[in-house]
Amino acid sequence: MRTISVTASVAALAAALLLTSCDDAGDAKNTRDKADTAAGAGCAAELAVRFGPANAAPAAGDTGNVPVTVTNRGDAPCTVEGLPGMELVAGDTTAAVPAAEAASDGKATFAKGASLAFTLTYVRGEEGAETSLAARTATVRLPGAEKTHSFKWAYGDIALKSNGSTPDASVTGFQQSTD
Repeated sequence: MRTISVTASVAALAAALLLTSCDDAGDAKNTRDKADTAAGAGCAAELAVRFGPANAAPAAGDTGNVPVTVTNRGDAPCTVEGLPGMELVAGDTTAAVPAAEAASDGKATFAKGASLAFTLTYVRGEEGAETSLAARTATVRLPGAEKTHSFKWAYGDIALKSNGSTPDASVTGFQQSTD
């Protein structure tokens, strides 16, 4: 088996990223991606994010799951290090979703055109209760990315943990996607 030095791997990745960041299309999406690349986000700017469809919790106390699929739209493999971040937004309140206990914050490599996914698992809260967060938006931040991806939350209120401010929810690390 042939081994490649870390220096050679980093140089090859940097060259590939330099080539993939050159895009003259000029639409708003590409402009944002260029800004991420310029800000040091690396290949994370080439990753597209799709939220859902969900296995929604039907009633208060039930558990629901929302998959988040991340696809490499770049021309080269993309490796990110760390866990995806997620926040739930309800009006002026923003609550960070903690990582699942078993989540691994290692490296995830997205082959060219391939998808990986992570899952938001949540407990549905009682609508309008003080022990619930009436989220209207879910915001996703990929490791190494400067920009966030926001999605409409349409799965009901989320229960809060006993501290009254942390959502009774968690986010997994990246896993193989069926897409």
